[in-house]
Formats: sequence, C-alpha cells, structure tokens
Amino acid sequence: MTPPNASPPSPSTPVRVGVIGVGHLGRHHVRLLATTPGAALVAAVDRDRARAEAAAGPAGCEVLTDASGLIGRVDAVVVAVPTVDHLSVARPFLERGVHVLVEKPMARSLDEADELVAIAARSGARLAVGHTERFNPAVRAAQSALSAPRFIEVHRLSGFPERSLDIDVVFDVMIHDLDVILSIDRSEVVSVEAVGIPVLTPHVDIANARLRFASGCVANITASRISRDKVRKVRFFQPDLYVSIDYGAQEVEAWRLRHRDGDRPAIEGGAVPVEKAEPLAVELADFVGAIRAGRDATVTGQAGRAALALATRVAEAMEVGTTGATGTSGTTGSRNLS
Repeated sequence: MTPPNASPPSPSTPVRVGVIGVGHLGRHHVRLLATTPGAALVAAVDRDRARAEAAAGPAGCEVLTDASGLIGRVDAVVVAVPTVDHLSVARPFLERGVHVLVEKPMARSLDEADELVAIAARSGARLAVGHTERFNPAVRAAQSALSAPRFIEVHRLSGFPERSLDIDVVFDVMIHDLDVILSIDRSEVVSVEAVGIPVLTPHVDIANARLRFASGCVANITASRISRDKVRKVRFFQPDLYVSIDYGAQEVEAWRLRHRDGDRPAIEGGAVPVEKAEPLAVELADFVGAIRAGRDATVTGQAGRAALALATRVAEAMEVGTTGATGTSGTTGSRNLS
C-alpha cells in the first residue's frame, strides 16, 4: 500500500521539504528551496550545528542536528551528505513514502543504488538524483537539435577542490557528463576504454574515457580537478550538424550544412538563444513539481543508477588498463567508491 506521503499534495498545499547535510552544496539547496514555488522549507539538518545555523539563518527555517527530527513533518527531503551515507540517511524516509532527492553519485556502489530504487518502488516515493547539468539551460536549449550524434567530445577541467576528495574524479565530476550523454544516446554502451592518474590525492585526479555506443556514437571524455584553467564544454557532431555547449557560460552554438540545388553546400548557424538560470534552482523546481503533479522527476533513481553504472565501468577500465588491457564491458555491483 502506498503511504499517504507518496500521494500528490493538493494544489493549495506546499510540499514540505527538509535538507539533510548543508555543506558545500547543501547550503545552496537551503537557499534556493526557501524561494522555490510550491515548496515550504522546514529545516536545515547537519551534525555541525553552527553550519546548520549558518545555512538556516538567511532562509528562515528551523535548525536540526538529527535527521530523525524531520520524520512525520516533511513530504520530501534533499540528501546532500557524503556519498557513503546516502543509503542510511535516505532509507528511513523512502520507507515512509517521503520523496527523496539524493545528490550524485547516488550511492557508493551499484548494490546500494539498487536498494534505494527498490525501497522507493515499494513505498511509492519519488526518488530523484542530483545531476544538475541535465537542468543547465544550455543543455536544454541544445537537446532538441541532437538526434543522432556520432562523436561527442567533453572537457571538464577545474582547479583542485576542497571537497569530494574521498572519491575519484570520475564519480566526482565526470559522472555529470556521463548522465548527459546517456540522456541523449540511449543505446547500449558496448565498450569502454579509460586511463586515470592520481596526482594530488590517493584517488584518480585526471581521467579520460572513450565510450562506444551500439548506435555507432563514440564519446571521448576528459575530466580533471588539477587544471589551471576552468573549462566545462561538450561538443556534438552528427551528420550535417555541429553543436557546442559551454556549461559554465550557458552558451550554445549550432552550425548546419545546408544543401543547395546546383550550388555548393552552405554552412549556417551561430549562437542559439539560451534563457539563463541557475541549474540547481531548475532541478529543485522540477523535483517539487514532480511531487505536486504525481510524476517522475526528470532524473529518476533509475537514471542515476545508470550514470553510476557507467562511471563504475570507467573506473574498472582504468584499473584494468594499469595491467595492460584496453577496456571493460562489465560492472561490479559491490564496488565501493571509497
């Protein structure tokens, strides 16, 4: 039986939401949920009370140091704690039919991701995963033109961070691009080749992966957290079309080859109009809107699981590559990120 919380609220009733974990990203969830239409922010939760107070103060919500204080008081929660704790924190809410948006990567292993999906299915709760690039206005502006890309080139480079150093760069940042690519080419990934190098941490800090899809598309993805310059770009090539997306600037260029009778083909295109917005704000509005409408969120638990599975294949290919092999086509459900 579906618990009451899993049913859509009435149009006049706001979705009561709590944010669990208000570190680097969680504090932005608090900030944005305070003004998200259709949402009522109940509390900011963090074991560090001072950090919770700093996030909750401007938003005008309650401060809690124990997530159990939200049970029975919220319709939904955002889980932005370290990945290793995603399952244990989300479980009691999903079991009660409370809708959950869990940050990426959704779990530390495929087994744990499967458990999250299964619990949500049993209770009727909506499970969403925080892949914010899917909500980047530049990505959304370009997607309608992308029907059959044959080559995809991605560069996601940034300076050394002060967070997420317990996982490697594939699960930290490359996974965003894996999710975007999977949303565009939905065919099977038939081969994965990858190389990764730990430079400043015990985990891989720079990685490159080459993916081949059953459709014939090939994606070449580079992710680094030790670069001097910040670059977040993806380029798509398909017959008669080239699309370039700058994630950070939220800019899109599209160029087409137009065939002309009796004359040489002409290249036409340029900048594509993009209505800029904060991707995280769009993601939260989608999550709240999905709850109110009784529909799935744009990035479901299954989609988050698919991105994690592909990231796992990339990580395994890197490990195999160190022994001289060239790739892998399998996944390991029990492999932990840490």
